[in-house]
Amino acid sequence: MNELNIKAEQKIDSVEDFKFEPIKGHPMLHWRGKRPFEATQFYPAQLKETFGEDTDGWFNKIFWGDNLQVMSHLLKYYRGQVDLIYIDPPFDSEADYKKTIELRGKKVENDSTVFEEKQYTDIWSNDEYLQFMYERLILLRELLSDTGSIYLHCDWHKVHLLRCMMDEVFGPSNHLNSLVWAYQTRSAIKSSWKRTHDDILFYKKNANPTYNWDDEMVMEPLSETTIKKYKFQDENGRYRLNGRNIKGSPIKSAKDVDPIYEQTHPEWVVRDYLRNGKSANDYFFIDIENQSSSVRTNYPTQKPEELLYKLISASTNPGDLVFDCFMGSGTTQAVAMKLGRRFIGADINLGAVDTTVKRLLKIQKELAEKDKELDLTEDNTQLYTGFEVYNVNNYDVFRNPIEAKDLLIKALELQPLPGNDLYDGEKDGRMVKIMPVNRIATRADLNELITNFPYAIFDKRNNEAPGKPVELITLVCMGHEPDLGAALELEMRKSGYSIDVEVLDIMRDKSDLEFKRDSEADVIIEGGKLVVRDFYPMNLLQKLSLQKESVGDWRELTDSIKIDFNYDGAVFTPTMVDIPAKNELVKGSYPIPADAATIRVKITDLLSESIEVTVE
Repeated sequence: MNELNIKAEQKIDSVEDFKFEPIKGHPMLHWRGKRPFEATQFYPAQLKETFGEDTDGWFNKIFWGDNLQVMSHLLKYYRGQVDLIYIDPPFDSEADYKKTIELRGKKVENDSTVFEEKQYTDIWSNDEYLQFMYERLILLRELLSDTGSIYLHCDWHKVHLLRCMMDEVFGPSNHLNSLVWAYQTRSAIKSSWKRTHDDILFYKKNANPTYNWDDEMVMEPLSETTIKKYKFQDENGRYRLNGRNIKGSPIKSAKDVDPIYEQTHPEWVVRDYLRNGKSANDYFFIDIENQSSSVRTNYPTQKPEELLYKLISASTNPGDLVFDCFMGSGTTQAVAMKLGRRFIGADINLGAVDTTVKRLLKIQKELAEKDKELDLTEDNTQLYTGFEVYNVNNYDVFRNPIEAKDLLIKALELQPLPGNDLYDGEKDGRMVKIMPVNRIATRADLNELITNFPYAIFDKRNNEAPGKPVELITLVCMGHEPDLGAALELEMRKSGYSIDVEVLDIMRDKSDLEFKRDSEADVIIEGGKLVVRDFYPMNLLQKLSLQKESVGDWRELTDSIKIDFNYDGAVFTPTMVDIPAKNELVKGSYPIPADAATIRVKITDLLSESIEVTVE
C-alpha cells in the first residue's frame, strides 16, 4: 500500500466456479421466478482506447457492456477493492428516455434537423426488474471493500422494494441512512402531492466506512445569524470566546464570555473558531443541472455534479476507488476525476459511453491548463486524469438489437420460417432462437419460449414417438448463465416433454464471424495534412431520410474526430481530439506531426456511432 492508499489488485484465479456466500437478512423479498445468484463466469474485456497518461501506474477505466458481464470481469481483479459505489439504476418509471439529436449547422437540405433518439427504456415487469437488481447488487457487494459503502439512487416507484432487497443483500444492520435529495420541478400533479425528491439508500459493507462530515462539500452552510456571532479574528480566522467547564471557573460553559477573561484567566476560556459549515442533514436541496450549465450534457436523467460532490467527498478520501455501473452521462466519473479519486464506470448504452468520454476529455484539458479545477480545495490532491475504454465480451460487435439479429441470421445462414414468431430460423434440422443480444442470456429469457411453445404439436410428437425429443433447439447468445440449456430441458421435463437444447455462444463459438459496418469515410493525406473529405453515417442518414448526395457538408453529421498518429494496431491512443462546441463544426483538416507513422482516425456521428479508418 503506497502513500496514496491505493490498494494492490487482489486477483482470484477463476470466477466460473466461485460460489457467493449465502447472504442472510430479514425481511427477505420474494417475487415470482426469484432465482438464487450463486455463481458467475468470467467475461473477457478488450482494451480499445487510451486517453492521457497513467498516474502512479493507474488508469481510470470505462467499460461498454452489460454491467453484469462487466462486474463478472472486474470480480477477478477488484473483488473487495472498491471504496465507494454510487449507482443510479433504472427506476421502473414506465418511460422511454430520449436524447435530442440536433444537426450541427442546420444546413442540410431536409427539414428534420432535430429529432429524438431513444437512449434506453425503463419499462419492466416487476419480477424482471427485481431479479435484474438482485443479481447486480450481489456482485456490487462482492466488489465493495470491507470498509466501503454504497449509495443506491432511486425514487418512489421502487424504493420500498429496493430497501428490502438491500437489507437482504447487505444486512439490515448495515443500513446507515436513507437520504433525501430535494429539487425544483415544473411538473404539476393535481391528484396527489407534487413529487420533488429522490431517495438515496446508504449502506456499508461490514466495518465502519469513511465519513468526512467536516468536508466543505459535505457540511451545510451556516446562517448569517450564526456567522455574526463570531466577532473576533486572528491569523486562524474568525472566532468567539466560550467558557471552559473547569473547576474554579465562575463562567463554566457559557458562550460569548467577556474577552477580559482571556487576559486575566486564559485557562477559563477557549477560542471557538468558525467552521465552514455544520453537520449535514440527511436531506438536502440541490437544483437539477439546468440547460445553461457548463457541465450540462444532452443525456436524459443527468444528475447534478453538486450532488456527487457531496456524496463522494463524504464517503471517500483522495486516491480511493469509486465505481458506478449505471454511468449515464458520466457525472460520477467527472466528479471523481476533479476530486482526485480513481474510478471505474460502465454502461450498456453506447451514447452514455461516448458522452462520458467527451466529458472526461474536456475535464482532462481543463485540469491540464491550470493546476487546480476551480471547485477543488487547495490541498495538493493527486489527480488521476488518464483513462482507458474497454469493451466487455466484444460488446462492440453489434450496434443495436434489431440490426444484431439481422446480422446473425445472415452470418449463421439460417433458413427463414415464414409466419413463425417464436423462432428466428432453422438450421440443420434445429430450430434456432436468438436470445437478447448485447447482454448475457438468463433463465428469465427462457420464459418467452416456455410460454409460447406449440404444445399441441409437442403432444402429437410425444404420441408418435414416445421418449424422443419433441423439438431440437439451438439458443444463440452473447454469453449466458451457467447451465442455461440444461435449465430449459429440465423445465420442460417437469411438463412431460423431452427437448434437445444446445447453446451457441457467438463470442466463444463463432468468434471468427465478421459483421458489416455501413458508415463510409474518405480520408487522405494532402499537403502535409490529414484531410477528411467525406463522411457518410448510414444509420443517421436513414433516420434523416437523406441520401448520400443530399449531404452538403458532412461535418454537420459529425460529433467528433479523434486521431492516433502512431497507431500500434491494437489500442487506439489519440493525440489529436476535435470535439467542437455546440453548433460548431469539426475542422476536418489536421497537421501531421513529423514523427507520425500509421495513422488511425475515428469519426463519430451524432448517434455516437463511429467508423475507424487507417491511413499509412
